[in-house]
Amino acid sequence: MQLTGEQLIGYQVIRGKGRELLAINPCDQQAIRTPVFTCATTALVDQACELAEQAFDPLRATDPETRAQFLEAIADGIIELGSILIERAHLETGLPVARLEGERGRTAGQLRLFATVLRQGRWQTATFDSPLPERKPLPRPDLRMCRIPLGPVAVFGASNFPLAFSVAGGDTASALAAGCPVVVKAHRAHLGTSELVGRVIQEASRRLELPEGTFSLLVGDGSDVGQQLVSHPAIKAVGFTGSRAGGLALMSAAAARPEPIPVYAEMSSINPVFLLPGALAKRADSMATAFVDALVMGAGQFCTNPGVVLAVEGPDMDAFLARAGAYLSEKAAQTMLTPGIHSAYEQGVNRVSGEAGVEAVASGQAHSGMTQAQGHLYQTTFTKISANAGLLEEVFGPTAIVIRCQNVEEMLAFAQSIEGQLTATLHLEDEDLTIAQGLVKVMEKKAGRILINGFPTGVEVCDAMVHGGTFPATSDSRTTSVGSTAIERFLRPVCYQNFPDVLLPEALKQQNPLNVWRQVDGKPAAPRS
Repeated sequence: MQLTGEQLIGYQVIRGKGRELLAINPCDQQAIRTPVFTCATTALVDQACELAEQAFDPLRATDPETRAQFLEAIADGIIELGSILIERAHLETGLPVARLEGERGRTAGQLRLFATVLRQGRWQTATFDSPLPERKPLPRPDLRMCRIPLGPVAVFGASNFPLAFSVAGGDTASALAAGCPVVVKAHRAHLGTSELVGRVIQEASRRLELPEGTFSLLVGDGSDVGQQLVSHPAIKAVGFTGSRAGGLALMSAAAARPEPIPVYAEMSSINPVFLLPGALAKRADSMATAFVDALVMGAGQFCTNPGVVLAVEGPDMDAFLARAGAYLSEKAAQTMLTPGIHSAYEQGVNRVSGEAGVEAVASGQAHSGMTQAQGHLYQTTFTKISANAGLLEEVFGPTAIVIRCQNVEEMLAFAQSIEGQLTATLHLEDEDLTIAQGLVKVMEKKAGRILINGFPTGVEVCDAMVHGGTFPATSDSRTTSVGSTAIERFLRPVCYQNFPDVLLPEALKQQNPLNVWRQVDGKPAAPRS
């Protein structure tokens, strides 16, 4: 498959008339000369959004099986790209080939998961309350409810996952599964990778004869294209993974519209790790090495990177710090995704290291490349961090702060004071359960996922996963961007009262033509076997 640097607008391939862009190799910061990409103009953004609007009704009218086959065709096409996709993604991101191959498998798995969700049918939550014509003083009408898609969705590719959170990532997969056309803005960090995957989706859409505006891919530099996309009246929801500043900007644009729309933004998180006394006494060494491995994985460029560790002062904590510091010093520097991310990381490290009351514990091996990140571990006290909230700002990369607490009460006070998080982790033994109960009660009000005796890097794609949390981890704590329930972001309930069968959605027709699970008068009704 040949890259051309063009916009994918419905079934069309169009050369943009905006500013020219070249992809960048982060390893040497050199431009990748082919192809030359061009930014979308306002006219092309309008064209993509208008096509999506025209496609909405025919796409939502397709049966779930058709959309399931579409998602599976995309998954197959991504795998069939083979080494072409992996080589381009490696060139644009510097990520190791093995990591990218794993991410490709995860991306295909997400798409196939939503194909399964569609076939099961529970996502529609078809619900019946039978009429009670004899009820006094007022009869009850025939009431039926199911969920329908919101409308066209704008999706923003993420820098740190060029496949799994990008053009065919979880936001796109869940929106398409719901029956929503998708307009994706490719991330500047992996333009060629985005085009390769976009062409797979475009071809699958054409081959299955889906409406032309089912999918479009736009290229832009800076915020102009994104702001135009979110402000367009055809767009009814937004999926975003990225910085807090970027997410807040999109939320503001969406709220300022004559018709405000939801923005499902996954933003910043420091993912605190609590080392409880019993666990620290028994497993200081093993916890230290596992923590450092999680910290430096992928150059720390994960939204679930463990950025803060808390433990009670004493010999066991000293042992943890000594082992973690020694192990970190063996870790090689790694290339970061973009020069901009590397620059922001260096600024964050300088900010933390320059604060009064913060001491360096250890650093990884010195970097040799222009965009390589050296790991860093710092320590401070609960008192110092309580007086300086800036120390708890996310540093996107392989840097963490260990907070020395005088007692478990300080750990609990920290938990009560922090912002919303994607994850919280507790390391414990049986003797720590009473302490853990208090921490869990606090953190379940703030985090989308709470882990026991593990580390948060690695987000399983499955039915039970929640990748969310209270603000500012995400813009909507009621949702997840990973797992099968991610489809719920792009659906809304509609009640149908006293409808003739012919006018009802398929999921609510009396004979259950889709053969899906339904709830009838408060009881589950299984599909025909």
